[in-house]
Amino acid sequence: MLIGEYRHNLDDKKRVSVPANFRKELGKKVVVSRGFDKCLFIHPLKEWQRFTEELEKMPVGRIDSRDLNRFVFAGAVETEIDSMGRVLIPDFLKGFAELKAKVVVIGVSRRLEIWDETKWDDNTRRIEGQADVLAEKMGELGMF
Repeated sequence: MLIGEYRHNLDDKKRVSVPANFRKELGKKVVVSRGFDKCLFIHPLKEWQRFTEELEKMPVGRIDSRDLNRFVFAGAVETEIDSMGRVLIPDFLKGFAELKAKVVVIGVSRRLEIWDETKWDDNTRRIEGQADVLAEKMGELGMF
């Protein structure tokens, strides 16, 4: 399971370090894609395949299904984690997520997310501000 929050710098070649404790679970090849909320997703290949199988079940006759598939598939690249544990972020994905020099890599169960540090800090404050609502939602789902 991928969990935790790690702060890194995006180097001048647009590479970000993948925390060492994530590398084994991710494997050498990963898919970097557009995520939601202006972040990027990093999927292990096995998880990417599972995710895309679900997307392919969506009805092609619906515009929202087609749009989601376009968003996901056109906004993804397969790449490798290099020998130094870094992953290259293509220009179009760097621009999409508005990544600057400082980024945050977070584990979210079966994927990683890469956030611009300022955006992540703002998002964290927003989430923390609605902790009571989130707790109620978890209760409604029978989680506790």
